[in-house]
Amino acid sequence: MRLRSTACAAAGLVLVAAIGCTGGGDAERADPTAPARSTSGTPSTPAPSTSAPAPANPVSIPGLIERDHRGSDLRLGDVLARTNAYTRYAVTYEANGLTISGIMNVPEGKGPFPALVLAHGYIDPAVYTTGRGLAREQDLLARDGYVVLHTDYRNHAGSDKDPDNDVNLRLGYTEDTIGAVLALRGSGRPEIDGDRIGLLGRSMGGSVVYNTLVVAPGLVDAAVVFAPVSSQPDENIDHFQRGEGDPIASRIDATHGSPEENPKFWREAAAVTYVDRASEPLLIHHGTADETCPLAWSERTAAAFEAAGKDVELVKWSGEGHTFGPRWPASMDRTTAFFEKHLR
Repeated sequence: MRLRSTACAAAGLVLVAAIGCTGGGDAERADPTAPARSTSGTPSTPAPSTSAPAPANPVSIPGLIERDHRGSDLRLGDVLARTNAYTRYAVTYEANGLTISGIMNVPEGKGPFPALVLAHGYIDPAVYTTGRGLAREQDLLARDGYVVLHTDYRNHAGSDKDPDNDVNLRLGYTEDTIGAVLALRGSGRPEIDGDRIGLLGRSMGGSVVYNTLVVAPGLVDAAVVFAPVSSQPDENIDHFQRGEGDPIASRIDATHGSPEENPKFWREAAAVTYVDRASEPLLIHHGTADETCPLAWSERTAAAFEAAGKDVELVKWSGEGHTFGPRWPASMDRTTAFFEKHLR
């Protein structure tokens, strides 16, 4: 179990990293390793540069890395259901200045219990209701002794609105997920073990998990994704939006440039570009018959994590489609064993 500092245990997390540098030497010098010379011929030491690097584009993975992420004020509201194994609550929490709604299942018995944050797949916000998505996982994992916080994300159910979220590639969902972890950790609630927290994401939520792992290494202990979308946003937008004539795709291109016009933007928006930052074990489930999210996406993402020397496992489920059917119980057995290894 990873021990975290008291600064991380508070309701905020400062994530700052050197994302990259550009050369700033004398352009006319043939040998950049040779010392500069004064007019007298005596070697002199170049003056240190005083210019600060330009801030990262806020709509990018580097921009999220630079951000001072906050998550706090976890509040339990109405009891939505009681079972013999857990109680289901409506909850809200604060994430980077927004109030985010969701549900939380709290197991019966004596805690503290390890916790899991669940990141759901795409559901039209116009029809979404709180806690919708990952219903099977919410139930099973709570029965297995985990506090389960299912975030609604911004613009969903009772959460605050962010009108620019779609145009900004829905990166706000990553902020909401980081905020959920921090809110759990800083809640002070006796049933929650803030030093044992994992992530589980499905479909679009898979990209939210990928982003969280590279933006905030060390934030959680382990992560699982089911049938994830691509770790490259341009592939997702081509597949789900440009190909379907979604007007949001045109607004995205008008705001940020298309992949052909602005490849730097799209490279910096992709979690796979920064897999070297990830530090937590990752389990990926994908069905071989998935017609919504191609298996090749997970194969390429897993290969990138492996090439960076990361702890990643891709499990391919023969004949399973996007939603998982007959082999869902077996996939969850793998999932609970994985969390048992890393969170218990």
